Amino acid sequence: METTKVTPKNVGKKQLFENPILERLTRTHISIPLIIFNVGGIAMIYYGITNGLINAVEVIISYVIGVLAFSLVEYLMHRYVFHMEPTNKVKANIQYKFHGVHHEYPKDKERLAMPPVVSIVLVCILFLLFRLVMGNLVFGFLPGFLFGYTAYLWVHYIVHAFRPPSNIFKVLWVHHGIHHYKDNERAFGVSSPLWDFIFRTMPREG
Repeated sequence: METTKVTPKNVGKKQLFENPILERLTRTHISIPLIIFNVGGIAMIYYGITNGLINAVEVIISYVIGVLAFSLVEYLMHRYVFHMEPTNKVKANIQYKFHGVHHEYPKDKERLAMPPVVSIVLVCILFLLFRLVMGNLVFGFLPGFLFGYTAYLWVHYIVHAFRPPSNIFKVLWVHHGIHHYKDNERAFGVSSPLWDFIFRTMPREG
């Protein structure tokens, strides 16, 4: 699969929209989604338990499944949507605005997370969908799903904002660095290399 090749720049940022409101909506500080979705997830668990909609065991099991589910969605979205083949100008434009600009300006800290307005709308849709499919287990599953998302955001942020650490995060830093600077057709997992291992898209040795 061929994707749009862009030359990464160490500094700078790119304006995507002439309209200042639309442009502002494409940017956010990393702390905003981390706070919104972690607090929202805790509130959902609290509401579900205190109202007898779900018990502690169900919360733990569905929460863990939610975290794993997000890691799979993260991988699939990154591989097949953010790196979709730009076979025409429309697809190329969408691919660039969704993800190509990040490859071109990987150090732009304000574009390392989906804008909160878009994210909140998406979460509301997911809540209705998951509630329809799994009933009250949504009060454990969706918080786990949201935690997976915030874990992804945090790992993605520290990879692009800081130097390689000397702890466990170094593995993830190197993994994502390979995707950006050596081979953007591999290493699609950000928060975990699990699905790269399963789907055989781990970086080539050497």
